[in-house]
Amino acid sequence: MDPTSLQRLVFLTSLLSCSTNQARLTVTPSSSQVFRDESVSLRCEDGFDGWTVRRNTSIDNRAECGVDKWGRPDGSSCNISYMNPLDSGGYWCESTEGSTSNTITITVSGGSVILQSPALPVMKGDDVTLTCRTKMADPPPADFYKDGVSIRNESDGHMTLLHVSRSDEGLYKCRVQGKGESPESRLSVSDKPTTSMDPPTTSSAPPASSLHLVFRVIYHLVVFCPYCISTFLMVSIYRERARGSDQSVSMAITPPTHDEQGLDDDYDDVMSAVTTEHQF
Repeated sequence: MDPTSLQRLVFLTSLLSCSTNQARLTVTPSSSQVFRDESVSLRCEDGFDGWTVRRNTSIDNRAECGVDKWGRPDGSSCNISYMNPLDSGGYWCESTEGSTSNTITITVSGGSVILQSPALPVMKGDDVTLTCRTKMADPPPADFYKDGVSIRNESDGHMTLLHVSRSDEGLYKCRVQGKGESPESRLSVSDKPTTSMDPPTTSSAPPASSLHLVFRVIYHLVVFCPYCISTFLMVSIYRERARGSDQSVSMAITPPTHDEQGLDDDYDDVMSAVTTEHQF
């Protein structure tokens, strides 16, 4: 291979690797708000080695985990043992080539109330639960707000949005009587990924186990039917040949008929007479 072709191959391989090696940042616990001194773990998923966690906060810009005096790196993860309000900001994954992942905004509260809401966009049509938390064991009764407007009061501190759509996007917060209110967090809704096959529209669709059994039966039929058919044909041909051989043998040893026996007797009498006359 000439050098030019080799360079093109290396370039295409690198381009393909860059296009398919896209990391995704996740956070544990999966909440956009945490209390001061709580721990957080950020992880770059679906990417190869070389991805690191970076952040933008009020005190640093594009700061790398473990390098710029924050976090403890662990492979493609970054762990923060004690969150501080100064750790509030945007976090993302970045590769050595400069590719970036999604960004997660984390708010660290030094107050008494936070709103636990999904850190990542939720899928359209899914159910989403928002929880108003205090430092008590159980969530107290709370009022929930969207874009500054009170929308619901929940006695158990949980508010569930059913079958979310784009209209549910906005800034949410909660308020606990006598404790205060949480910071605001944005809820984002994304479309579900499209598939090449539409889901079944009837409720009587067979379960996955039945479909698997049907596919297994069809597979065995496709594999073994040709073998069975060829075996049947070979046996049939062999039996036909064997039957033909038996008929040939039986024809060869068939005894003479009555007429044929009479002709043989006449021939013997004539021969005897000719022999006697010759002797005289």
